[in-house]
Amino acid sequence: MPLYESVFIARQDISASQADALADDFSKSIEENGGKVVSRENWGLRTLAYRIKKNRKGHYILLNIDAPAAAVQEMERQMRLHEYILRYLTLKVDELATEPSLMVQNLAPRDEHPHHAGGGGGGGVNDKQTVKGDGQ
Repeated sequence: MPLYESVFIARQDISASQADALADDFSKSIEENGGKVVSRENWGLRTLAYRIKKNRKGHYILLNIDAPAAAVQEMERQMRLHEYILRYLTLKVDELATEPSLMVQNLAPRDEHPHHAGGGGGGGVNDKQTVKGDGQ
């Protein structure tokens, strides 16, 4: 079956649990039409680049989907009709990511972030580096 990544933005005035319930509803729609949601990531309440329907923020959720095209079309139809959905985007991909997305990695505290763990050689301000010129 084809593979898809779908991200939707829900209104800021709903709770995080309501946003998760929306994702559950869309996952159920995919499963009823012969597909499955391989993974789901909740990116949390984030600021929008511009106002959409008087909202400055939105709940972002990513769904990795393995389903026939008809199942994805039905899910998108439901998203268009739902009053809490501000925007959605679904892309067909060659393979689904097995590791957490960059958005989820950026949500981790700095101590747990893979690029900051261990504190070694990050090229920070206090790191001493020796630069040799041509004449040395």
